Amino acid sequence: MKGPLAHSLRSPKVLIALSMIFCIATCAIFAGAVAPHEPGEQNLLAILTPPEWMPGGDPNYPLGTDSLGRCVLSRLIYGARTAMLVAFFASLGAMIIGSVLAHISGYFGGAVDWVIGRLVDIWMSFPPVILSLILMVGLGIGLGKVILAIILVDWTRFCRVLRSEVLVVTRHEYVAAARLLGFTHRQTIVREVLPATLPLLITLLSLEMAIAVVVEAILSFVGLGVSADQPAWGQMIADARQYVYQSPSNLLLPIAAICFTVMAFNLLGDGLRRSLDVRLMETGH
Repeated sequence: MKGPLAHSLRSPKVLIALSMIFCIATCAIFAGAVAPHEPGEQNLLAILTPPEWMPGGDPNYPLGTDSLGRCVLSRLIYGARTAMLVAFFASLGAMIIGSVLAHISGYFGGAVDWVIGRLVDIWMSFPPVILSLILMVGLGIGLGKVILAIILVDWTRFCRVLRSEVLVVTRHEYVAAARLLGFTHRQTIVREVLPATLPLLITLLSLEMAIAVVVEAILSFVGLGVSADQPAWGQMIADARQYVYQSPSNLLLPIAAICFTVMAFNLLGDGLRRSLDVRLMETGH
């Protein structure tokens, strides 16, 4: 994997995406040091203050304030922490469940493949967002509950795509040779099959992070995401829509933050796909 990974780091898309993600992650990790105010700090004398460069702006609030006098910039920065936590842990959990089932299904085939395939079909018959909302109603609100809901919904994405790749890999001669040499099923999957499917797995992980950011924003927008005292971009959009004519920037800024983050993960996924996929490298696309 060292060769393909080194090659991927020379891809302009990957480098741009990593730079964007680095900026978001830095804000998320060092939110306490970067944000000019506490995200819940209210100044009722400075409600709906416009951004600093607009008439009536206040240098203490570079991007203005919301309807409760809270610093928009600070809430955007702390919202990045919420988005990145959900993107990382939800995607990682969905990847682990989906990839384990995909490798078991594709490697063993037969009845095992049929059972797992039917389970995926049934689970994917529900619209993902609707299923997430139903799960959140049952689980309750909170960051951990959002992560769990996304994991329970999105593991099927990994399972369905990876299963097809595992079916192709298991037909290769070196997998059969490993079995003839006495490798156990677990050793064969871990040592022979998994390294071949890892590039696709990494690509799917980066794309799933973008999906997780959007789902978290939707859940927070409808009030079924994180708790009210924890800043989230979807929550900011829900609050700002009531005052869109008085302060349109309060609505546009969190939307821009979501778009920027999703674009970063999508660029990373596309760049990794083109860099790590041997078939695309051979055809020159």
